[in-house]
Amino acid sequence: MANILELKRRIRSTKNTRQITKAMQMVSAAKLRRAQDRALAARPYAQMLTNVLKSLVSRVDNFDPITGEPIHPLLVRREEKNVLLVVVSGEKGLAGAFSSNILKNAATFIETKRDKNIDIIAVGRKSRDYFRKRYPFCPNALEKHLGEEPASNERKGPIQVVDEHVGVIGKNTYAAASEVAKEVVRAYRHGEIDSVYVVFNEFKSVISQRLVVEEILPIVKLGERDITQSTEPGDEERKRAIEAAKHAGADIHELDTSAVDAMAATFGTGDGIDYIYEQKPSTLMRDLLPKFVAVQLYRSMLESEAAEHAARMTAMDSATNNASDMIDSLTLAMNRARQAKITTEIIEIVSGAAAL
Repeated sequence: MANILELKRRIRSTKNTRQITKAMQMVSAAKLRRAQDRALAARPYAQMLTNVLKSLVSRVDNFDPITGEPIHPLLVRREEKNVLLVVVSGEKGLAGAFSSNILKNAATFIETKRDKNIDIIAVGRKSRDYFRKRYPFCPNALEKHLGEEPASNERKGPIQVVDEHVGVIGKNTYAAASEVAKEVVRAYRHGEIDSVYVVFNEFKSVISQRLVVEEILPIVKLGERDITQSTEPGDEERKRAIEAAKHAGADIHELDTSAVDAMAATFGTGDGIDYIYEQKPSTLMRDLLPKFVAVQLYRSMLESEAAEHAARMTAMDSATNNASDMIDSLTLAMNRARQAKITTEIIEIVSGAAAL
């Protein structure tokens, strides 16, 4: 059995750790509220942009009358041979299984596409570290993507990492999402890739979120999402999230944005509403479709940030509870050691007195 002094040191160290985990839990709860507000604030803009594009579709002939092929390159559907996968993970650890679950879903998706060439764009430090250890990094492919000339067929393997974006999740500016979108759109326009998927954690509330793999290119139908793969959290994970939210004072209910969503959904879609465009509708369509892709990536980054803070809040609550249990266990062991020491001293005194 450990001596009393060693047990006191362990108790003191565990109490310090508990203070840190409790503080991190409260910080994550505060950041979660801000991230949730940003994610919700971006939804009306995305809905209104979708409505404008729907209006343009009705005014623009998107298909060649002779060949029947789509005129805009982002609407072209090709046989899927080259796939681009954008993986949005966390930047830091101490968030439980948040990033590992995202990477696990990405690995499962890659297994389903083993017969195809796969390019990976890693968004977040965790995804960068994971994929760089497993697949070759091909920065030359990225440089060709950014150029105006199509990339060559030179590859370092059937699966390769073509780009990485680290430190953008915490900032979550639209400019960062736009940079990723530019790479994606240019590669698709040049025919270097045939489809684009994004893996991220879709956030609705602390207890309502899911891991999804969503196809964003080619654009099939505006306003409808193409979810290829999704994973819901288990009952045990929901219970832990509820307890963590209660301890941190966070709201476990999904915010009611039905009024704002309904207003955004009806923007410019009523009967008799028409637009007067300064430019040709075809020109606007050409410029707005890449922005539509950027908004989708921006939404995935915002929701992934909120989900990461929720996961960290839950993980730190579990760590705080475990620290409290450990302190109770060590205190009990210290009291037993102290009692055993006192009993031994009393027996020695009584034995000495009897010997006299």
